[in-house]
Amino acid sequence: MSGHTMRAVTITMFGGPEVLTPEDVARPEPLPTEVLVRVHAAGVNPVDWKTRTGQGMAGLQTFPLILGWDVSGVVEEVGFGVTTLEPGDEVYGMPWFPRAGGAYAEYVTAPARQWARKPSTVDHVHAAAVPLAALTAWQILVDTAHVQAGQRVLITAAAGGVGHFAVQFARHLGAHVTATASAARHPWLKDLGADETIDYTTTAFEEAAADVDVVVDLVGDGHDRTSTRALKTLSQGGLLVAVPGGVSPDLAAAAEAAGVRTTGFLVEPDGPALTRIADLIDAGEVSVEVEKTFPLAEAATAHAHGEAGHTRGKLVLTTTD
Repeated sequence: MSGHTMRAVTITMFGGPEVLTPEDVARPEPLPTEVLVRVHAAGVNPVDWKTRTGQGMAGLQTFPLILGWDVSGVVEEVGFGVTTLEPGDEVYGMPWFPRAGGAYAEYVTAPARQWARKPSTVDHVHAAAVPLAALTAWQILVDTAHVQAGQRVLITAAAGGVGHFAVQFARHLGAHVTATASAARHPWLKDLGADETIDYTTTAFEEAAADVDVVVDLVGDGHDRTSTRALKTLSQGGLLVAVPGGVSPDLAAAAEAAGVRTTGFLVEPDGPALTRIADLIDAGEVSVEVEKTFPLAEAATAHAHGEAGHTRGKLVLTTTD
């Protein structure tokens, strides 16, 4: 650590939003192969508030903890050996996940190759809404499920952060996309590329969708046994990617009995994928939805808003006026 300080939001115990405390802390310095990034905006994700309560990635963290993994900002300084970035470059990334990323702060350090150049057509607020959610959707559809043109993809909770990117990436890959969301979100999801929409509040999605090749389940069995119900929509040999909660022994047994496949998933830092995603954003093929922004000092309010549920797209903290 340097002699410089920065403003950050820390927690020293697990608990409710009130444990998020703005304070001055030591500013980090980049080690060899790392860059120091001046944070302009930081995305807020469900894993943030789950970790804050002692769930999520809590078991990997130590106190005091600076939460957050989504960053968009400007390179301030580069460590020895960095040749891909230089001071002044606008970048975005998902540093260190699942270890502490420290995004709720004015500065962050991370390996240079965990960053990518920010999409040039969006501001830092919208860029900060991208990394964790978009990489989750990309790595599921491209790297895990290997979705091909003509396949049928079902996405639950499609109006959320990961979901709205998954709809767009599945469309980009040429898939037939079915999205579950409340009826008010359907016109927007159709604009994003959904071929069919299902109102989960009035219709059992497993009765409305069939012959699906890939299910991207962003709800999980912890809520109304969504993953188990989703198995019924899959064609023989189809794949369920269970994101929240992963695959329980009961879910695995049910999938085997049904003749389908299932896997859990956890996103990884991926600079090259962020470069490809930035290209899609700059080409106008992918849009980024931000429902609301909050000043960094109001992180607790942002968490309370997110935990209330039904956010359209993402919430973002800003460190600059």
